[in-house]
Amino acid sequence: MKWRSLTILFFSFFVILFTQCKIDPEIISGEEWVYDPTPYAVMSPMGIPNVPTTNGNPLTAKGVELGRYLFYDPILSADSTLSCAGCHNVNHAFSDTVKFSIGIDGIAGKRNAMPIFNLGFQPYDNGFFWDGRATTLEDQVLMPIQDPVEMHEILPNVITKLSRSDIYPKMFYEAFGESTITADLTGKALAQFVKSLLAGNAKFDSVVAGFAFFTDDELAGYLSFEALDGGDCFHCHGVNGGLFSDYIYRNNGIDLAHRYFDFADAGYGLITGDTSDYGKFKTPSLRNIELTAPYMHDGRFATLEEVLDYYSEGVNDTPFTDNFMQFAFQGGVQLDATEKAQLIAFLKTLTDHTLKDNPIYQNPFEED
Repeated sequence: MKWRSLTILFFSFFVILFTQCKIDPEIISGEEWVYDPTPYAVMSPMGIPNVPTTNGNPLTAKGVELGRYLFYDPILSADSTLSCAGCHNVNHAFSDTVKFSIGIDGIAGKRNAMPIFNLGFQPYDNGFFWDGRATTLEDQVLMPIQDPVEMHEILPNVITKLSRSDIYPKMFYEAFGESTITADLTGKALAQFVKSLLAGNAKFDSVVAGFAFFTDDELAGYLSFEALDGGDCFHCHGVNGGLFSDYIYRNNGIDLAHRYFDFADAGYGLITGDTSDYGKFKTPSLRNIELTAPYMHDGRFATLEEVLDYYSEGVNDTPFTDNFMQFAFQGGVQLDATEKAQLIAFLKTLTDHTLKDNPIYQNPFEED
């Protein structure tokens, strides 16, 4: 009896000790897991500034790599069929090719998928998405996962699937030094990868650097882009250090709405609650505009020609139309066919043809 009691006591002590201790990842995996906070070596392309330092979620080599895996992994969706890359295709500057992307339940969204390069330069105090509903990029990357129209998954299920994976527990530990996967860390990893998506290296940048020259049409288009009496594009899409957007929410007169409740999509106004913000959407960058059709928040224009036709003679003059659309009173800037063609020639000099072939942006599950 004495030995039996001692055995039970020893066993009970062992169980308590085991359950109170944090499990050592090295014991679980049979291999050593090492936390590696080595900073990510950001190689900014020609023509854009250095990526700003982000407090609270600095880019690390392991964090960006983990984010790349998560970005391309359909495990984040409820039925494991749709990844982030499903609506943000590297071949189209991380945008979609259709007016509205289709979610896992066959339901179309209501807005065109925005391209997601150079997002690390957007001011964090004015939100993300077309309407600014996400406060930070770390918040933004988790929203499509939970959206019932898009990936239609709940975060606890995502965490369970990632925790049961053969690869992710170790990758999370290496990136963050944590043996427990959380939604917060998942958002940080995805945000790190998205912030690493940089677009520059366009012909425009080579011209500015003195390595190339515009054609006659490209030069004429650039001068029109910068001219008040030409295309008048610079107010909202000025060079801005190479970003070609002011990232401000504006109403470009695309909808004929004279009262706030006339808008089919309230945009920024639905977030702020201010009726003067109705019909406003974030100004997108013009970089890679050649690759990101269809255009506008609702994808209503299939080609750049249609976009310039609109800005030339289709702008609606309403109480909500932005003041920088100063030619709205006459329907637009009134470009002729030659001027439109020249402006498009210039816009195509903003294409980064190296983006789609950059190995650090490719699907890691398709690598040899």
